[in-house]
Amino acid sequence: MKLHLIEQDHQVFLKKINWQLLIVLLLMVACFFTWSENIVITRAIKLVGRLTMLIASWYIYRSIIRYGAADNLRSNNFLSPLFYALYLLLGLASFMWSTNISYSALQWFMTAQTLVFCFYFIKSLYLLDQFFPNHNIRLYNLLGNVSFILVLVFVIGMFVNPDVFFRLTHGGVEARMGGYMMNPNELGMLAGIGVAGLLFDLRRNHAKWWTIFKLVILFFGLYATGSRSSLIGALLIIGFHVYQSEQKKFALAAIAIMILVAPIAIYKVVLKDGDPERMEEIFSLTGRLPFWKALINEGLPREPLLGFGFMRIDYKEYFQGNNTYPGKMTHNTFMQVLMNLGLIGLVIVLMQFILTLRGILQENAEKKLMLLCLLIPLLINSFTEFGIFGESNYGILFYQLILMYISFKSNTIFSVQQKLHLLKTKRISDVV
Repeated sequence: MKLHLIEQDHQVFLKKINWQLLIVLLLMVACFFTWSENIVITRAIKLVGRLTMLIASWYIYRSIIRYGAADNLRSNNFLSPLFYALYLLLGLASFMWSTNISYSALQWFMTAQTLVFCFYFIKSLYLLDQFFPNHNIRLYNLLGNVSFILVLVFVIGMFVNPDVFFRLTHGGVEARMGGYMMNPNELGMLAGIGVAGLLFDLRRNHAKWWTIFKLVILFFGLYATGSRSSLIGALLIIGFHVYQSEQKKFALAAIAIMILVAPIAIYKVVLKDGDPERMEEIFSLTGRLPFWKALINEGLPREPLLGFGFMRIDYKEYFQGNNTYPGKMTHNTFMQVLMNLGLIGLVIVLMQFILTLRGILQENAEKKLMLLCLLIPLLINSFTEFGIFGESNYGILFYQLILMYISFKSNTIFSVQQKLHLLKTKRISDVV
């Protein structure tokens, strides 16, 4: 009877932690949206909101320890976080030569802030794995549900208030979901992250029909954003799941979805109904190739080694090539680093990314598949938008979650103080 009560207490605790993690992650991602036209309100949400969620992630971490865990985790793949730290240190040093220190500092602070959030968030998941091994809290489920909720808000909004939730492009010819609250390509990437997460729920047969409904909403949202890169990412994720799956039913269902969705989606979203003018956009990446060429030929020679300062691509607010449009960001995360931290910064982030990929490939099969599927939409987005090393966006947050996820591993060694704590909370018999 006593064991039953203890187990019941554990389940109540774990259910509460699951909801807390979901809400904190949801609000953290939501803080990247522009929910108000008032710049003061927007900044308050983005700065104060994210800082509050950081404190909340620490509170959840401490709650798990107080309930009966000990933070004895060991570091893992230490070179990957080390190179990320070098990237941030170089960014911090670049304040000395940035021509807009306040902007560089704001961008750096927000990137560092989300890293600390991810540190405590992922530690919480690891402590649950070690001290409550039968729990069913999963990172992919949290990411999938967060993405579903936010995309659902926009899907409902595009019917209820299209003037707010749609963005007109190409002279008003094309309407894309996202409005001015979120770049449609970034919103498409979020839908891709949701697809990557919820496909794992489908694999484990978790709330199957509810999960299928959520996936339908995400795919509809992805279609409504008109994001070519995000659609390609989602199809790659499905293909990757099919390739790795040993479940015949799941593989057949995934192939059926691709056969039904892919031709229509590619023709409508990627090829834009076969419009010749829009086809030309594909080959120039909507005009980005000439812009990148100008950045390398005209901008980089001015500051080749250390760049223009963290998240700066010129001495002025906008880079203007001789034959290109003016731009404040490069629409390519690696090009962004090249311009704001120079060749030295680019080498650091390339090494960091390679070491992160290496760390992912060393994980067990399920974790490796999950992290690779999450990385696919982030990497594709990085070649055409803000990306994982660009200006503050939730793609950085998701990448930092991946980075932290490969940076820890369980440990069987406890300090005397930790053993006393575990004895006090009656968890010592489970872990020692």
